[in-house]
Amino acid sequence: MAKITFETALKQLEAIVKEMESGDLTLEQAVKKYETGVEKVRYCMQILDSTEKKITQLTRDLDGSVTEIPFDHE
Repeated sequence: MAKITFETALKQLEAIVKEMESGDLTLEQAVKKYETGVEKVRYCMQILDSTEKKITQLTRDLDGSVTEIPFDHE
């Protein structure tokens, strides 16, 4: 997959989901869209994992230790 931003990949994934939910696709088209959607999800997950590692590195204490605090997404 060519390098695209997380936001672009997420918008493309949302468009794929909307198309699939429409019910207007043939089985072959739906399978192809599903495959593309899986690729987009994996790409987004890689970006999120990489970003989490960067944040962890940036939040190390002066002595090099890292204190993990659960992220409260609410």
